[in-house]
Amino acid sequence: MVILVAVVGLLAPSAVSALTYDPAETTDLEQGTVAESANDSTVISVQGYTFQGNTNPKKPARLVSVGERGDLGWTHDDTVGGSAWFFDVDPMPNGNLLVSSPRAGDTVVFELDPDTRKRVWQERFDMTDTHDVAYLGDDRIAVANMREWNESTGVSDDRVVVYNRSSGEFTWEWYFRNHYPESTDGGYSEDWTHVNDVDPVGDGRLLLSPRNFDQAIVVDMESKEVVERLGSDQNYDVLREQHNPDWLESENGTPTMLVADSENNRVVEYAKEDGEWVRTWEVGAESLNWPRDADRLRNGNTLITDTLNHRVMEVTPTGEVVWEYYATWGPYDAERMGTPPESSGPTIRDMNASGSYAITGSANLTAGGGGSVGFDGRVRATFADTLLEEPMNEFATRWAHVTPWLRPVWMTGWDLAWTIGAALIGLAWAGGEVVVHRRRLLAGGRRLPATLRERFGE
Repeated sequence: MVILVAVVGLLAPSAVSALTYDPAETTDLEQGTVAESANDSTVISVQGYTFQGNTNPKKPARLVSVGERGDLGWTHDDTVGGSAWFFDVDPMPNGNLLVSSPRAGDTVVFELDPDTRKRVWQERFDMTDTHDVAYLGDDRIAVANMREWNESTGVSDDRVVVYNRSSGEFTWEWYFRNHYPESTDGGYSEDWTHVNDVDPVGDGRLLLSPRNFDQAIVVDMESKEVVERLGSDQNYDVLREQHNPDWLESENGTPTMLVADSENNRVVEYAKEDGEWVRTWEVGAESLNWPRDADRLRNGNTLITDTLNHRVMEVTPTGEVVWEYYATWGPYDAERMGTPPESSGPTIRDMNASGSYAITGSANLTAGGGGSVGFDGRVRATFADTLLEEPMNEFATRWAHVTPWLRPVWMTGWDLAWTIGAALIGLAWAGGEVVVHRRRLLAGGRRLPATLRERFGE
C-alpha cells in the first residue's frame, strides 16, 4: 500500500497537467520584452517536431515573420513533398529568402518570396537532414551535406559541396575524411561530423561548423586546406557542439568569431591574438537553453535563437534584452531583414564591452510547455559546489536537451521526472512481487512430496 500511494502520488502532477491542459491557452506565438523597436522585421525558422514523417500539430515546423514591435506578420508551414523541417533561412540580395527544408529523406532548398509566400524556384537533393545552405552568387549554392554515410565501405562521406543551378551540376566538393583522422569524435559513424553551417567569408573561403568535432573552421576553396580553426575535438572549454558560427573582423583587422556554443548553453565571441584564439565575450550561461544561432547586428546588439526556451531575443553587449519573441516549437535560426545573412556589426572589443554577462530583462514566458524553474535547473542548484557537480551538470544538460523532444506538450519537465520516478518504483515493485511468488512456488514444490507421503501413508 505504501508503494501504491507513492506511485499514485508521483503520477498525480502529470495527471493534473493532462486534465487541466487547454490548447487554446497555450502560448503559441507571442511577443516578449520589446523595450526597443527592431530596425526591420525578423524571420525565424522553427524546427518543430517531426518523427517518422509525422508532424506534431502542437510543435509545428514553420517560418515566422515578426514585425519591429513584436507583432506577427505571417507564418509559412507548407508540407509539400512530405512533412517538413525548417532549418536555415537566409535573406538574399533581392529581398527573398533562401530556405533549407529536409523532408521525406531528402532536402528541399528553395527561394521564397516573403510577400506572397510562393516559391520562386526549388531544388531537391538526395541528402538527409541538411541544416544549412548559403547563396554564393551566380546561381551557386553551398550545401553542408551531413550524414552522408557510405554503407558499402563503412566510411563517412560527410562533405560540403557547391551546386550550380544553371548547369545542374556540383562544381566543387570537400570531404571531411580527407582532413580529419578517422578517430575524430570516436570514429566514423552515420552522423560523424553533423556539419551544421556553411558561410562564405571573403573571397574563396568558407566557414564550416562540424558540430560533433567541437570546432569551427575556415577552408580555402582553391587549396582545400583548413586555414583557420577555433576549438578542437572534445575541448569543451572552448566550444561544445556549436551551431552557426559567424566571422567578423575588428576595426584593426583582428579575426573574430561569434558562436552559439550550444551544449555549453551560452553565446561566445573569440578574437585571434598572436596566433591564439582568446575568448572576449560570453553571455547567457545561466539562462540560455541550447542556443543555436547568434548574429551581430549593425547596432552592436546580438540576435540570439534560444531553442529550448523557444524564443528569439536581441540583447545588448551587456546582456540586456531589448527585443524578444516566443516562436514555439524549437526555433533554429533567426535573421533580421535588411541586413546580410550573417553577422555584420562591430566586434565586442570595438565596443569596449569584453566580459561575461548574464541575460537580464527577459519576459521569461513559458512558450512550448516549458517551465520557469526546470528540473534540470534544480539538479544543478542541488549539486552545486559538491563532488557530484560535474557529472550532475552533465546529466542536467542532457535532460534539458533531450526530454523536450520526448514529452507531450501538456507535460512539464517536473511532470516527466515524477512519471519516470513512478515507473521505476513500479518496476521495482513488480520485480519484487515476481521474486516473492517464485520463491513461494519453489517452496510449495519442495513440500509436495511430504504431502503426498502423508496422503498415501508412505
